[in-house]
Amino acid sequence: MSPLAEKKAFTEDDQPCLPSRAQQDRSTAPVFVLGCGRSGTKFLYHTLLSAGGFAVYHAESNAFNLLGLRFGNLAHRQNRRHLLDAYYTSKLFERTGLAPHDIDERVMEDCRNAGDFLRIVMEAIARKQGVQRWAESTPLHLLYLPLIKKLIPDALVVHIIRDGRDVTASLHRIGWIRPLRWDRARAFLVPAIYWQWIVSKGRRYGRDLGGDYMEVHYEELVQNPRETLSKIGRFIDHDLEYDRIQRVALGSVHNPNSSFRGDGKETEASTIGRWKRMFNASQVRDIESSIGNLLVQTGYTLEASAKDAHSSLAVRLMNIVYPAYFDLKLRLKSDTPLARIADKRRMGTLESNTARNPSHRRYKC
Repeated sequence: MSPLAEKKAFTEDDQPCLPSRAQQDRSTAPVFVLGCGRSGTKFLYHTLLSAGGFAVYHAESNAFNLLGLRFGNLAHRQNRRHLLDAYYTSKLFERTGLAPHDIDERVMEDCRNAGDFLRIVMEAIARKQGVQRWAESTPLHLLYLPLIKKLIPDALVVHIIRDGRDVTASLHRIGWIRPLRWDRARAFLVPAIYWQWIVSKGRRYGRDLGGDYMEVHYEELVQNPRETLSKIGRFIDHDLEYDRIQRVALGSVHNPNSSFRGDGKETEASTIGRWKRMFNASQVRDIESSIGNLLVQTGYTLEASAKDAHSSLAVRLMNIVYPAYFDLKLRLKSDTPLARIADKRRMGTLESNTARNPSHRRYKC
């Protein structure tokens, strides 16, 4: 998020007013499982919940990308009241299993920003379920990492990265990232550029978090789950015992959230390399000419040869226009009154869709 957006949504004087656990045991710190949509964020999040010890919440909180923007500066009591009144009628609150009295007083007295609100809600869920820890997984929160870390200093961030070509295939299939009208013939390229845009931002923000940030590859989680879970477990100081996770198997661990549902290819192995079946050689060449550098940086091997990687003028222009367009949309969402009107509508529709199937949301261009 831009510095201007952060200043607009939360004043520079905003500080976490709730007791920080930054100096306490790492094993109780909140965990944010983030990544580009369709990268396995929900699968990894449900894997953590299946391990036990985490508050079970089957929804995305949307605390930073929606609630904290929609209701303005929560240092004002009236804004906190408006937030709660809307929140209590949403699917997001219904999925918490809480009653209004579980959070109302504390939000009204102690909440000053989206970070406070998220912590209050998640700690209430944890208390009700008899656990001491919580995790959160709203993919778009990857864009708000600096603010998240500012308001929740003890947060640990796991950024899951998946082959951008497979993410492109999934996003293109569901039509979540729409092209501008004149780019419809190259619509498949827009999700690829989006993947590069958001993953690059997440990695850049993550570098500033030092030892509180880690990257994990979706492919490693699927193909070498025990070793990968052991690595994540050491990072978050939590027992991620594979056999227990498989026995409990909450959410997408048991029922994969696949955009290819119904095509008869739902085995774990088939979730890797689907782009090879979906795109022809020319499309692969265009995709790799757009995002090839980041693919290589994140450990993936390109299909096209170096001599074939030369991009056309149209593709080069798309790689300039769309990142700027995504940045502009993010800035407008954070900085303008019109965006709050749009977010008010989303409060009535997004929560129910997100709770059922977050992959069906669209990032309209």
